Amino acid sequence: MVDVITRLKVKGKLFEIIVDCDKAIELKKKKNISSETVRDVLAIDTVFSDYKKGFKPSTTDLKNAFGTEQISEIATKILADGEIVLPQEYREKEREAKFKKIIDFLVKNCIDPRTNAPYTAERISSALKEAGARIDETRGADEQALIIVKQIEKIIPIKISTIKLKITIQAAHTGKAYGILQKFNKTKEEWLSDGSFSCIINLPAGMQMDFYDKLNAITHGSALTEEIKEE
Repeated sequence: MVDVITRLKVKGKLFEIIVDCDKAIELKKKKNISSETVRDVLAIDTVFSDYKKGFKPSTTDLKNAFGTEQISEIATKILADGEIVLPQEYREKEREAKFKKIIDFLVKNCIDPRTNAPYTAERISSALKEAGARIDETRGADEQALIIVKQIEKIIPIKISTIKLKITIQAAHTGKAYGILQKFNKTKEEWLSDGSFSCIINLPAGMQMDFYDKLNAITHGSALTEEIKEE
């Protein structure tokens, strides 16, 4: 268990809380932060203006920034909108884990277009390092892999094995569903007369199950999908 600072600047003033690193990250990922759940991650039941110096904000500053002086309500806002200051060793561990996930994705989904043979994890890893590919900690591994594959094309001939899907989303769900679809190469986008949205995407073959799960969760199973076979 490692305690870290989470900070947020409001109206030009800095506010900090001390939280359990792992619990705070997990809670923030789930987006289930409330005055009740935040109590479980707080290591110290205090708000600071500078934790390292032991400085605390005045009651007036707290009320001006958050409209309250209740610690749990303030901590909820800081954790939801603020920055968790991660230790260097934690960042390195997360980067290594994401690097491995990206390699796994590319091994499962990519081929050498000259031979249609898959690449080994060692060859992909070597190409990533040679290309100087950078890991973006704010992006998911699958999403980032789609970007990184373009960088390693300069090092080795590589192609993502994809399937073509025609997808139709009912009008009630187009807003949320579009956010998923825009991550992929879309063609023939069309807004239909009833407000539905239709498009064709190139989906990495290894992402099918995860993609269907997310799409069905958003559309409550109402999305229409059809695989388009290449002639």
